[in-house]
Amino acid sequence: MTHSDLSLSLARRTDARAIANMSRVLIEYGLPWKWTAQRVEASICAANVNVLVARLETRIIGFAIMRYGDDDAHLDLLAVALPYRRLGVGQELLNWLEKCATVAGTFRITLEVRENNRGAQQFYERMGYHRLNLVPGYYEGTEAALRMRRDLASGSSCPSSSHSDSRS
Repeated sequence: MTHSDLSLSLARRTDARAIANMSRVLIEYGLPWKWTAQRVEASICAANVNVLVARLETRIIGFAIMRYGDDDAHLDLLAVALPYRRLGVGQELLNWLEKCATVAGTFRITLEVRENNRGAQQFYERMGYHRLNLVPGYYEGTEAALRMRRDLASGSSCPSSSHSDSRS
């Protein structure tokens, strides 16, 4: 895969089922399924949310969902299919959403990641996010989350431009 083969676009309502299925397998494993096709479709239709997909030809190989508020944004989900990790797909998705936040005047982005997902934590740290705090029981009362944040107003660019992506 080359970067010219990859296209990023806002998701269409018809993408909701594929995104929900990827979320179930890549993010919500071991938890009750929250990001159903209906919930994803509602996010696609919401004015304050961007649902972005990465396509290789017609196939969705990654996606990200970000909600925008007045002062900050929240990365709800980001996932890349296993064969396409560490190729820069996650970085492309996150960079696109961060640019939207900046254009909208939103300079703080927060997210939560599973405490035991070291690969995702390292990915976000390379992207300029820092650890805020541990949130016990965040995932259905059974698993802790690490809350992370990036301040886009600080002018710090992405510390690494290498194509590493291990978010799940």
